[in-house]
Amino acid sequence: MNKIEKLVQQLCPNDVEYKKLGEVVNILDNLRNPVSKSAREKGNIPYYGANGTQDYVKDYIFEGVFLLMGEDGSVMNKNNSPVLHWATGKIWVNNHAHIMSEIKNIALLRFIYFYLQTVDVTSIVRGMPPKINQQNLRGIYIPIPPLPIQQEIVTILDKFTSLEAELEAELEARKKQYEYYRDILFDFDKEINKVEIGKFAKLYAGATPKTSIADYWENGNIPWMSSGEVNNGKIYSTDKKITELGFKKSSTKLVPANTVVIALAGQGKTRGNVAITRIPLCTNQSLCSIVTNKKVNSNYLYYFLRSKYQELRHISSGDGNRGGLNLKMISNYKVPVPPLSEQERIVSILDKFDALVNDISIGLPAEIEARRKQYEYYRNQLLDFKPLSA
Repeated sequence: MNKIEKLVQQLCPNDVEYKKLGEVVNILDNLRNPVSKSAREKGNIPYYGANGTQDYVKDYIFEGVFLLMGEDGSVMNKNNSPVLHWATGKIWVNNHAHIMSEIKNIALLRFIYFYLQTVDVTSIVRGMPPKINQQNLRGIYIPIPPLPIQQEIVTILDKFTSLEAELEAELEARKKQYEYYRDILFDFDKEINKVEIGKFAKLYAGATPKTSIADYWENGNIPWMSSGEVNNGKIYSTDKKITELGFKKSSTKLVPANTVVIALAGQGKTRGNVAITRIPLCTNQSLCSIVTNKKVNSNYLYYFLRSKYQELRHISSGDGNRGGLNLKMISNYKVPVPPLSEQERIVSILDKFDALVNDISIGLPAEIEARRKQYEYYRNQLLDFKPLSA
């Protein structure tokens, strides 16, 4: 019998009382204050909204330890749990996040934080954009075991989160190391010729078969890549597939494995992102496929163009937010082309770094994912309390 089991047996042998969240925390929403972006004075105080820290300002409203929950907009995670943020010290909170503090001797705020991660809030999310109002927030039921049990659970789960945080920090350090060595590897002297991409590769634009025609999509077997998937880096599969008829009735092209793909357009950070295919596939019209000849290693080109993300966005037409790349811009873009043996050496080095920081099956991301699943398993086990019988 472990320590928690002993505590449960001693302190709550007849199961656990549940209370409404509004009874066990102070909800401080009436003290929040939104400030327009133009009116915020830059500083080092976190300014929180529904999605976490949005900015840093000079002043603060709250000081202490707080639990934040998204109120409107992005309020629900993929597993239907609420969007939560743990905040300490001096903070400013706008009116898009509920803010809670601890009521002493009832429930530990950290315990509530962990428990809320297991709650499905689908039934209390309302409207569009989605919103969790304060009435529904207050009505969430929380198990309230004796404080020694809460503390022991918090201690265990904090150890898990600490281990994950250490791995996240190591991953971030490795990414910086990767970028540092990548930039060195691509820092060629003037003797290396720069060649326009169009001189050593063929470029293709994709297309989208009409989505209203089911015969173009249903039971399709030809991988079809959308713009958002370029963020995956190395493409081993696609979310959607088209049929042979869909392929014939559109102008999309089937490109071979190891084709470099660049996002021509897309909101946010998508435009200018680079991927490389590991399977033959088609793409939509917002992606440019680059099929290199034998003088340029496609993996070399992939790594080089990924290092030029900001530069690619800069050369795109428009105002920087709504502008787009096109095939002519990419065709004219110059790339240093060292001997093939040097390209292969660079690829060999970067493959090792890339596996460490990006590979979800063998690198640090895989280890982080394993730790996260372990944490979620034990969290769900530790917080599975039976309510007191009525």
